[in-house]
Amino acid sequence: MKKVLILGAGLVSKPMVEYLLEEGFEVIIATRTKEKADKLLGGHKNGRSVAWMTEDMNTLSAMVKDSDLAVSLLPYKYHVDVAKLCLKHRKPLVTTSYVSPAMQALHDDAVKAGVIFLNEAGLDPGIDHMSAMRIIDNVRERGGKIDEFYSLCGALPAPEFATNPLGYKFSWSPKGVVLASRNGATYLKHGEIVNIEPINLFKARFPHFFPGIGELEVYPNRDSVSYVDIYGLKGIRTMYRGTFRFKGWCETLDLMKAIGLIDDGDKDYTGMTYRQFVAEKAGLPGKDLRNELKAKPGLNPSERALESFDWLGLFSDKEMGYAVTSPYEITSDLMIKLMWLGDNERDMIVMQHLFLATYHDGKREVISSRMLDFGTPATNTSIARTVALPAAMAVKMILTGKIDLHGVYRPILPELYNPILDELEANGIRMVEEYGLPVEMMIK
Repeated sequence: MKKVLILGAGLVSKPMVEYLLEEGFEVIIATRTKEKADKLLGGHKNGRSVAWMTEDMNTLSAMVKDSDLAVSLLPYKYHVDVAKLCLKHRKPLVTTSYVSPAMQALHDDAVKAGVIFLNEAGLDPGIDHMSAMRIIDNVRERGGKIDEFYSLCGALPAPEFATNPLGYKFSWSPKGVVLASRNGATYLKHGEIVNIEPINLFKARFPHFFPGIGELEVYPNRDSVSYVDIYGLKGIRTMYRGTFRFKGWCETLDLMKAIGLIDDGDKDYTGMTYRQFVAEKAGLPGKDLRNELKAKPGLNPSERALESFDWLGLFSDKEMGYAVTSPYEITSDLMIKLMWLGDNERDMIVMQHLFLATYHDGKREVISSRMLDFGTPATNTSIARTVALPAAMAVKMILTGKIDLHGVYRPILPELYNPILDELEANGIRMVEEYGLPVEMMIK
C-alpha cells in the first residue's frame, strides 16, 4: 500500500484525505494540532496522525523518507524546504501553491532525482490552468491562435449568504485573503502592459455578469503577464487574470487601503478604541468620523464602504484590546471575527474563462469556459473540494504510474489536465464550454 504524507490539516485538507483513503492509500497527516488530523482521519484503519512542528526538520526528513509521496498544504514559504527533503530521498511532491522562483530553481535537480514536483494543482492556481489549456490546445489543433484571454475566479459565499455589506465571508485562509488585498497587479490589454499600483488595486475594477448569479465585480489578480509564456501565448494582445467579488468588497478594501488600515508597522495601541484607531490612521479628529471621512479631500468613500466600516465596528468606541501590533493585524482580526462562513452556510466557486480566437481563414470566435460550484454545509465547502480534489487526483496518478514526468511542473500538459478534468467532472465539478460565440461577447 502506497503511503502519502500530507503536511498540514487546514481548511482544504478534508476532501483530499477522504479521497485518498477511499482510493486505498495509506495517509499520514503531520500537523501542529494532532487532534485536527485525527478528526479528519475519522478512525480509518489506513490513517495515521503525527504531531509535528514545521521547525522540526529531522522528523520531517524521516517522514518523507518513509513515504512514497509528500503533499505540502503548508504556507507557501515552507514548500521549498519540503522539496529539498523530497530531493534528498527521491520522493515526488504535490502542492496547490504558485511555483516560486526558488521552487523553479529545483527543476534540474528533480529531473536528475527522477521525481516530479507538481505545483499549482488546486483551484486557482490549478483548475484554472487545466481548463484554460484544454481550450488553448484545442484552438491550436484547429489551426487558430488566441488573441485575447480573460481568466476570472472567485471563492464567495453563495448569494443567499452574502448578507454583510462587504458581500464576503471567509471560507479559507482568512489572513491570506486580506494580505492578498495589499498586492498590486500587472496585465496585458490590447497590446499594452498595464501596471496597477497596490493603492489603486480596487479602483481598477469592472462589472461582469455571471449566469445564475448576476452581476459581480472583477479586480486584477497579481501578475497576469507571466502567463503569456506559461501558456505559450506569444503574440497575444490581452492577458488578464482577475478575482470575482460581490459588490461591497472592493469599495471597502479600497477605503481601508487609502487610510492605511491594512498596513504593516507596529505601534502601541493600548487603551485605544476602534474609532480612535481609524481617526488616527486617517489623520482626522474622530468626533464625527463617518462625515469626516466623506469630507476628507481625495478620499471620496462610497456609502457602501462607510456602511461596511460601521458594520465592522470601526466607528465604535469599543476598546480594541491590543498593545503593540500592526494595523493589518487589528483590521484582519476584526474582519475574521465577524466574517466567517457559518457552519450552516454554503460557499461557491465562480470561474470564467473568455477567449477571443482567430483562424487562418479569417474566422473569429469567442469561447467561454465556465464553472459554478456550490459547497454543502454538512460535508465540504466548495473551496475545499476544488482545491483538494485536483491535487488528490494528481497524487493518485503519480503513485499509480500514470504520470511519467520529472522536474518542476504545473498541470498545463494534456497528460496532466485531461484525466484530472475528466475525473473532476465525474465528481460533479465541471467546466461548461461554449464555442462559436459572437465576438461582441468578449470583455471590452
